[in-house]
This record gives sequence, structure tokens and C-alpha cells, in this order.
Amino acid sequence: ISDQKPLGCWSVKHGQILTCPVVCNFETHEYIAVHDDKVLRIWKNEDINLDKAFKATLSADVHRVHSLPAGGPLVLFRAGGVRTLDVLLEAPQQEIENVISDETIRWSEAFMEGQQPVIVFVTEKEGDFFVYVQKPKLNSLHRYKLEPQELSKPLNFTAYIKNQTVTLLCLYSNDSVYKVLIPLQEDAEEEQEILPKSLLLNLSVSGSVLKGTSLVVLDKDHVAVLGSLAAAGKEPKECLTIWNTKFQTLQTSKELPLGTSGQLWCYEEKFFLTHGKVLTVIMYKCETSSLAAAVGKLKDSQTPDVSSFVNWNTLEDEELVVSFQSQQSVGLKSESRMNLRSRKNSVAKVQPEALSVGQLLLNLKNAPTNVLEKELRQLMSKAQTPDLQATIGSVVTALTNRCKTNPKYYPKNFLLQIVQTRDLSYSLCPDLMAVALERKDVHLLQTCLERFPDIPEEITYACLEAFLSISEARLQRTDVNLESVICYIDVELNNKEVKTEIIENGFSAELEQDRGDTKIPKQTQSKSDGDSCPVGPYRAALLNAVIHSAYSETFLLPHLKNLPAQQAILFLRYLYYLYVKCSEKVNTTLPGVRSPTINQIMDWMCLLLDAHFTVMVMLPEAKGLLSNLHKFVRAQVRFYSELNKIEGSLRELQRLNHLRDSQTYSIEVLEII
Repeated sequence: ISDQKPLGCWSVKHGQILTCPVVCNFETHEYIAVHDDKVLRIWKNEDINLDKAFKATLSADVHRVHSLPAGGPLVLFRAGGVRTLDVLLEAPQQEIENVISDETIRWSEAFMEGQQPVIVFVTEKEGDFFVYVQKPKLNSLHRYKLEPQELSKPLNFTAYIKNQTVTLLCLYSNDSVYKVLIPLQEDAEEEQEILPKSLLLNLSVSGSVLKGTSLVVLDKDHVAVLGSLAAAGKEPKECLTIWNTKFQTLQTSKELPLGTSGQLWCYEEKFFLTHGKVLTVIMYKCETSSLAAAVGKLKDSQTPDVSSFVNWNTLEDEELVVSFQSQQSVGLKSESRMNLRSRKNSVAKVQPEALSVGQLLLNLKNAPTNVLEKELRQLMSKAQTPDLQATIGSVVTALTNRCKTNPKYYPKNFLLQIVQTRDLSYSLCPDLMAVALERKDVHLLQTCLERFPDIPEEITYACLEAFLSISEARLQRTDVNLESVICYIDVELNNKEVKTEIIENGFSAELEQDRGDTKIPKQTQSKSDGDSCPVGPYRAALLNAVIHSAYSETFLLPHLKNLPAQQAILFLRYLYYLYVKCSEKVNTTLPGVRSPTINQIMDWMCLLLDAHFTVMVMLPEAKGLLSNLHKFVRAQVRFYSELNKIEGSLRELQRLNHLRDSQTYSIEVLEII
């Protein structure tokens, strides 16, 4: 999400239509989709072609597939029947009963009650709404009718289960939220029961009315509603709002000027909604509700100006969030539009008598350097497990903010220690690598490249350019991890010479030359681009970190075109050297820790040539490199072509060896024609 990297994409054939949302089976790590109402598809992340994935044609139309982390997938059919996926796959053409008659399913959700999966769905027929509660493993089904509401109808639903009771919240067109309690009964109902509802919340405040389109439950006292806030004489504005149902108050809201789809999702204390053309992710933290928090009258003599809830401006700003008071309010904090990078601002849960993380960091903003580092170390050591990452992200942010305001301050060892010992990501501390680039801290950059899984391509390119441009003299004074190069580059203690020994596999001077070429003398060949490393071991180790990092070609290529020509040639020389080194080995694998793989090397070579081919063709100093690269690849193609020619004979020899009596000693000469 943070950098819009396409991790996987699957398409149905032309004319086919996905007819319900795709879900993930948490138990098998498989995706489940339904297209054209009846065709079930199941595939894994590594599968490429959806048309070749598992396929099962069902006997009835599917409304939706629900996936439970501990209960497995449940399939809800349009006629109201429910099957677990396992039962359905045993006989895909099994008959599905008609539970509903002339009714349309408007909403459905699945839950776990103890060890039993429960599915709740709402149907509509001629303006009347009905609620069904099913336990598919127990063959239990109950049908209820919602109490009608004059001049109003339900628009959206959400629910949760607690204490053997389903609490159904209904968002009605009269700008109100109603609550319906449904007991999870075990006995069969003989008569249809009408469910009474009670008013939970009026969506109006100070003369403005919220026309809600979607709602989710946060906890027993708070709900989130997405909709348009309309005031008299003013244009309606789409907003995400948080309401305290216990005290009937609007806790906080955020205007969404780019518009939304009207849909709101909530998962693991994060909201997901579309804002304009991007996906917005907003983290929230629910804490104990109080009247003071509900009316915004929290008292704290130390922090009279602190907002009780959240600084919504963190959607755009890089400032620290002013934390709300611990365990007394519900708070929202937003992560950048497409970014999960402002996780650094996450609020840690602390004891009521302690300052919140945000407030502590605010107090330390102007503290002396030694006090700042001491307090931050203590903060990391005291952090509770659920909020550990967010707390450490906040610590790194506090340090990088100090670095930006004070050019003389740079806690190199402290930052390196945090990155090496904590499970961080770029999203948690997005300013860290920018500060390291500014200070030319190549060791920290190397460590981040090795440990962060979500580095944007722009930063990856900036690291590459920095590693290629930094002087050799400065590199000699730098502490760089050489584990990725030490096993295939022989480094003398004075670091002035890089020795390599090449034993070619499928590559010789004879194969390298065209039939009309003149044979290269041995002494000239030994000095070719592929024989000696064109960079020192320190630069090689840094470049290996870049080669190993994850990227998307689409987003990296535009940046790579900005690489200066001389640096591009130097990088290509090094990639060519690695390519030759890999080809020496039968398994085409370089020794060492985190050494580049043959696929990574080839991918980067292709990227570099795509970005700079025209320039390299025009530069005289690149001509020899391109010629050698072409000849080496051609030689390998010839070598593998020869191997392919005798593949059949080798298989026949293998078959004969299996047929031969292994106890009998013999010497045979087989002629391969």
C-alpha cells in the first residue's frame, strides 16, 4: 500500500465477471473467487494464470464468500443456503436448499461464537426486512423480522457477537442508528419473531445532519460513520466521523474533499476507504469512554492546550502527533494518503498516570541531546509488546526531526543500533533514510536496504547514485558490512588490490569469438571486464545491498534513467563481473551471506540497459563492455544449446543405469551419435 507496488495480479478471461469479492483462506493461504455466479476458483500467491487454477462449478448462484481466521471459509448462496468450503468441495454439484423466497440479500457477515461459525444476513422483500442467523455446522437456522420504521428504511448494517447475543446496528435513512439484539438460540423457533429496535444514535450536531452511507463498530461505546455532513445553506461535505454512542456525541470528524465510494472497511484497528483515486488507511485507538472525553473537557494541568483526540493534519504533516489522554478517549490518527509511513505517530498504550508517547516526545522536542537519547532509550525498553513497533517508529522520528533542525546533531550509532536490533520498516520511519542520504551514512543505508521490505524505488535509486558517486577514499574510512563479497573477492589488508580467480564454465576464448574473429591473447583476455572486479570491496558490498532490495520495474525505471552515464557504465561493469562469476559455478550461485542471485543480476542488467542503451551505444568507453557482454551471452547460449543436443542421450544413459544390475561390475563404452 505504501508505494503501490504490484505484488500480484490475476485476471479472468474476456467475458467472465467476478461476481463477489475475493477473500483469503487464512488456513491454507489461498485466494477464493467466484466468477459468473457459479464458478469457484482457488489459487495461491505463486500461481500466475488464473485460468489454470482450481475450478469447481457449483449448482447454485453464490452471493458471497466469507472467510474466518479460525473457522475457514463459508459460502453464502443467493437462496440463503450456507456451506463450509470443505463440505462444498466434497461435492460441488450438491443441491443447495432454498432458505429465502422472493427475498434479496442486502447484507451479510460471518463470526465465530466459541468454536462454531455463525453467519448473519439481512434480506428485503417488498419493503420488509428479515434477519437470518445460521450455524452451518449445527444445521441451525433462525429467521426474524425487523420492526418496521415509518417513512424510513435501513441503508447499511454492521454487527458483532458478545455473550451469546448478536448486536445488529442499522443505519436508517432518517439519519439515525438503531440497535437490535438477537439471542443465539439453540432451539427451533416455531413462529417468526419480530425484533424490536431501540434508537442508539441521532446523526446530527449543531444544526448539521450526517447523511450516512456506511458504518462500522469500533467498540461497545463508539461507531464510525462515513457520509455527507449537510448544514443549512451549505454544500454537503463527505466526512468520516466518530461517534460516542454512550453519550450521544460526535467525537471527531475529518472532511474528505476528494470524495469516496461510500464504503468503509475496518480491520485490525485500521480504517480503509477510497479517497479520490487512492486508498486511505487511518489508524485508530479505542480507549475507555468518559463524559469528559465525550464533551472534550479532559483536564490536565501539564497540557492545557492538548487536543483530546487527534491532529488530523497528520494526513499531510510530518510533525509529531499530539497524543490524546491515555485510556480516556477514542482517538484517530491518519496515515498518509497512500502511505503507511506515518505509523511513526502511533500512540502507545501506557498506564493512566504516565504520559502518552506523543506527549512525551513533544516534551522532549527541545530537550538537550543527552537527555533526549536517555529518555528515548528508556521509552523503548518500557514499551509494551502490542505497541512496540509504533513506539520505536516514534523514537526514530524524534531523532530524525532533531537531525533536521540541528545540522550538527547525528546519533549515528544509536540509529544503527535501532535498525539492527528492531524489526522496523521504511513505513515506520520514512525520514530515516533521507537523513542518512543527506549525511552520506552508507553503513546505515546498507543496513536499511538489507532489513526494510518496503523501500520506495525513489529512495533505492538515491542510494544507488550515492554508492556510485562516493569517493573511494571516503569508503576506506567507512564501516561497511562485507559479508556479501568477502567469499568471492579476495581483499588484501591494504585494500588497494582486488584479486579474483576465474575458472570458466561453458565460456572460453574459442567460444567467445565469432568464427571470423581473431583469437584474443591470454594476457589481454585476463584483463577483460569480466575478469577483475571494477569496484572495490566496500562499494561492491553497498551495490549488493541495492541489487538485493525489492522493487517494481515500472516505478524504478524512470528514476534509473537519471543515473549519470559514467555511473551507469561502472554499475554495468560490476553487474557483468557478477554475471561472469555466477557462470563459473555449476549452480550459478555466489558464495557468501546475502550475495546477489543470478536472476537479480540479470534483472538489473536488463533494467540498466533499458534505461541507458542509447547513451551506451554512443559512448566509446561502453563499446567494449557491450561487445564483451554480447559475446559472453552468445557463448552461454551456444553452450546450453550443445547441452540440449545431448539431453536425450544423457536421459537414455540414466535409464540404462537403472536397468543394469548394480551388483555386477562392468566397464562399457557407449558411443553417442
